[in-house]
Amino acid sequence: MKGNLLLFVSLLAGILVGMSGATPQWLLNPQLPMLLLELLIVQVGMGIGSMEHLDRLFAGFRWEMLLLPVFTIAGTLLFTATAVLLFSGHSLSDFLAVGSGFGYYSLSSVLISQVKAGVAGSAAANQLATIALLANIVREMVSLLGCRFVAHRGSGWAAISVAGISSMDVCLPSILSSTGNKRYMPIAIFHGLCLEVSVPMLVTFFCSVNL
Repeated sequence: MKGNLLLFVSLLAGILVGMSGATPQWLLNPQLPMLLLELLIVQVGMGIGSMEHLDRLFAGFRWEMLLLPVFTIAGTLLFTATAVLLFSGHSLSDFLAVGSGFGYYSLSSVLISQVKAGVAGSAAANQLATIALLANIVREMVSLLGCRFVAHRGSGWAAISVAGISSMDVCLPSILSSTGNKRYMPIAIFHGLCLEVSVPMLVTFFCSVNL
């Protein structure tokens, strides 16, 4: 929760600095977002590779484990698609790009701002990236607050799905403690890994098409 509040403060600070005209020119370099994006993707790969017991996770892999992330992706995109009926000014592909973050606010927002800029211009890309940042922060906050409720009312599978990409880190303790069953741990971690890998592919795809 503290990290999410810091992100909000950072966003507001950036807006104020930009409005003041005191932004250093090197920060406005159009190549900088792509460089940061490449570094972020490298960091994602390093994080996955350095996970403890990663070999055990893959050793215990079963094809049925793919069903949960597939259903999470399908359900998230289907629910996100309904936003086009409620809000105007953005296309279906825009909403699907935002939903494809699955709670990964840092990577999805940077990806959208970079990829969408080549299609719709920097102003529209930055606007959509801001929406993605806020929407995915809200998803993580809702996951943190609602994980226990979903686990008690539904099941551990439902709690993992609701957690999105956070099922492998910040929401994992809540999932395990609320279900009281450690057998959900490898599923939750694998679920989060699958979503983390899918974010760059899905966001880039939906930013590149016009639906």
